[in-house]
Amino acid sequence: MTSADSTTPASSTERFSPLHQAHVDAGASFTDFAGWQMPVRYSSDLAEHHAVRNQAGLFDLSHMAEILVDGPDAGAYLDYALAGKLSVIELWQAKYSLLLNENGGIIDDLVVYRLDETRFLVVANAGNRFAAFDALLARAVDFDVAVVDQSDDYALIAVQGPNALAILDATAGVTDLGYDLRFMKYYRITDALFRGHTLLVARTGYTGEDGFELYLAAEHARELWDALMSAGDEHGLVSAGLASRDTLRLEAGMPLYGHELTLTTFPAQAGLGKVVNLNKENDFVGRAASVAGPAAGASVLVGLIAAGKRAGRADYAIFRSLDAETADGVITSGALSPTLGYPIAMAYVTPDLARLGTEVYVDVRGTRLPATVTSLPFYKRVK
Repeated sequence: MTSADSTTPASSTERFSPLHQAHVDAGASFTDFAGWQMPVRYSSDLAEHHAVRNQAGLFDLSHMAEILVDGPDAGAYLDYALAGKLSVIELWQAKYSLLLNENGGIIDDLVVYRLDETRFLVVANAGNRFAAFDALLARAVDFDVAVVDQSDDYALIAVQGPNALAILDATAGVTDLGYDLRFMKYYRITDALFRGHTLLVARTGYTGEDGFELYLAAEHARELWDALMSAGDEHGLVSAGLASRDTLRLEAGMPLYGHELTLTTFPAQAGLGKVVNLNKENDFVGRAASVAGPAAGASVLVGLIAAGKRAGRADYAIFRSLDAETADGVITSGALSPTLGYPIAMAYVTPDLARLGTEVYVDVRGTRLPATVTSLPFYKRVK
């Protein structure tokens, strides 16, 4: 991970956020993420993590994918294309959903916002942009609907933390909000203006804290970023990178595609069975495989906590005993929790080890250390 300067040339495999210069100016260190050069940290992972938990952090999420679904059949189409019932969500409501393949595996997890009776915004993960768009486009053939990849047109900025509402309220230039943000429910979205430019304000996030995700045209991103930073001066707002975002979402028990979710993972294995709508009248791609479910004995996702300071990391093996010869699970995400002060991890284990309170052993660089199965999330904010 190296610091980039404003003269860093773009290679054929690198993409840069419309906020790249803002990150350079702030002294960010960068990392490759799904082909994008994104800020991994500005000061320290711990400082940024604690700022989000206690005050607020500002994240650049402009690498995420935005796909517009518009047309008379939009609701019915999304009911078929995704595993949830999207046609029934209210105007200006958001819903977490899954895009499955025919075998019931997860192509992507995403958030869908209803912007109008016939218009929805689908937000997919950066690394799955093209896979998600191709799958959505292919499923639109029999519906009167347009599916348009608008990812390059959008910037996405998230302000997260206990002071997020106060910061957004104080941001100069944000006007014409459709909601009084004090009364805006979680997983809702509203339109607004920023200095006369179209702005979407969603009360969503990926940190376990209150916060807002802001969508606007890429060319106005720097103006909004600077306005938010200025408003946040008195509220403890800091720029926050991908490293703190990862430990925040892990504490909140939120899955990450490529770790907890994959093309071969059934939603039920990941604790997401309720996201899949199996009502008889609801037909969708992957339904038959979802009804059949994973094979008997398939591993399931659990939380693990341990004592000490040595944390298990992704791909570390899990054993049922100190002398077991074969592994019975694997960690998908793990870290020493900055908030809680002890090691935490999400892991897939055999079903007989998934009972709360079960003790297992994690191979941490050749030493098997005990860990205990616990419920998710590890951290839950006090509302």
